[in-house]
Amino acid sequence: MRTLIVDDERLARNELKRLLEEFPRIDIIGEAANAEEAIPMIEEMKPDLLFLDIQMPGKNGFELLEALEDTVPEVIFTTAYDEYALKAFEFNALDYIMKPIDSARLAEAIQRIEEEQQSEIPSAKKEKSENELTVFDQVFVKDGEKCWFVRLGKVRLFESMGNYVRLHFDDQKPMILKSLNSLEERLDPKIYFRANRKHIINLNWIDKIEPWFSGGLLVTLKPGDIGPGGEKIEISRRQAIKFKDLMSL
Repeated sequence: MRTLIVDDERLARNELKRLLEEFPRIDIIGEAANAEEAIPMIEEMKPDLLFLDIQMPGKNGFELLEALEDTVPEVIFTTAYDEYALKAFEFNALDYIMKPIDSARLAEAIQRIEEEQQSEIPSAKKEKSENELTVFDQVFVKDGEKCWFVRLGKVRLFESMGNYVRLHFDDQKPMILKSLNSLEERLDPKIYFRANRKHIINLNWIDKIEPWFSGGLLVTLKPGDIGPGGEKIEISRRQAIKFKDLMSL
């Protein structure tokens, strides 16, 4: 993947280049210290991916993207400031990595890129409705002082908590002010299944299915990538019929 690094700190660029040596599919074709240098390089070299700092002299990272006339590459923001996460989400960034960059966190971002390439993302995006959310979409989640920028496919469970919905991904369980019904309307029905009045499950995260009382089913979810999981969710008898139809050949 042809990659350009844009960051005003030379040491930060060098450190990122060093970390990216572990990923042979990442081909670094250039680097720039600011938007003025980067814009002509992007338009001439047409990289597939940008590692883009946000706070830089002159135009910041967001203004750089707005100034591009041709197709914008995929973007991973790298920054020391977490307050830009929501705006990064608005620019449809692939990821938002905090400095100093952790090698495991970088590996997670690269893996996400590779998964999306293998899954033929352009076709998936073209086919989905304007408001539908798929496993490939990045969502911004804020709960109190904490915020996350997470790929929706990592969310294994949505749990209704009154006027809120709790998201289960990795070892995190933040809540958002939204109803389960309104969320269900936007989720891809081939992946996200309404198990009962309180839960929507990600079918890709099912680990085990067992018969349950009154014709229902009990599913156990897989552990998170870096945390617990293993939630046991009852599929009501009524929904079990739909579930069997959906999961059968």
